[in-house]
Amino acid sequence: MNMCGRLLKLMGWSVDISAPRRDKCVICVAPHTSNRDFLLGLLAYKSLGREANFLMKESWFFFPLKYLFSTLGGIPVSRKHSSDLTTSLVEDFHRRSYMNLAVTPEGTRSGRTTWHTGFLRIAHGAGVPIQLGIIDYIRKRIVIKDEFLPTGDIPADLEHVQQYYRTYGNCARYPEKFIL
Repeated sequence: MNMCGRLLKLMGWSVDISAPRRDKCVICVAPHTSNRDFLLGLLAYKSLGREANFLMKESWFFFPLKYLFSTLGGIPVSRKHSSDLTTSLVEDFHRRSYMNLAVTPEGTRSGRTTWHTGFLRIAHGAGVPIQLGIIDYIRKRIVIKDEFLPTGDIPADLEHVQQYYRTYGNCARYPEKFIL
C-alpha cells in the first residue's frame, strides 16, 4: 500500500474502484458538496497508482498553487470560454495516449438544480466511457464501479447519469446541497 492508501486508511476511508482501468475515460464525481471531495478523490485514485486530470476554476491557479495543481493534473477553467474548453478537451483526448479526466457535473459545491453537460459532450466527442464515481461520507468509501458510454443524446444521457446518482444523494458531505 502506498502513502496515499495509508493516509486514507488512517482517516478511516476505503477505496472500491473496480471499474476497468482505462487509458482514456471521463470520471464523473457526484455528489460534490465539499472541498474535501477533491482531496479524497485524488488520494483514492493515486492509492491505486493511477493519474487523473481535473478541472478547476482558473482563479485557483495563482503562484505558488498553480505549480501544485498543474503537477497534480489540474486544468484551469475560464468560465468565459466554456465551449472552447469542451473542444480543447476532446482534442486533448485524441492527442494523448493517457487521459483520465475527473469532472464534477454540478460545477460547484453549493446546491445547484442543473448540471453542466460538458462532461457528456467531452466523453461522446472523444469516444470514451464515463466512469461513475461516488465519495460516500456515510460509509467512508470512494467508489468507482460502473461505466456509461454516452450516446450523444445529451438530455437522455444526463437523465441516465442523474438517475444513477439519485440513490447516493444522502451520502454527500452536505446532503442538503445535492439537488437533482
